[in-house]
Amino acid sequence: ASLIGVNNRNLQTLDVDLAQFERLVDLIPDDVVRVAESGILSLDDVRRVARAGADVILVGEALVKHGDPRRAVADFIAAGS
Repeated sequence: ASLIGVNNRNLQTLDVDLAQFERLVDLIPDDVVRVAESGILSLDDVRRVARAGADVILVGEALVKHGDPRRAVADFIAAGS
């Protein structure tokens, strides 16, 4: 695989736990794009998964709820850099 995502949302309970990505990221080979999926709601969340090793994030809810999705994307990119 060239890309592997870790879903932070338990699909049975719908609970979100960003520690899920942190627990599993080291199992993903270094030459594979590491994606943190679900539960990324704030700039602190972006920073947290970036520090843990996320190359990219999958965001949905945060953009839908934000009043200015373009601004949210720009802020998330800046936070992850």
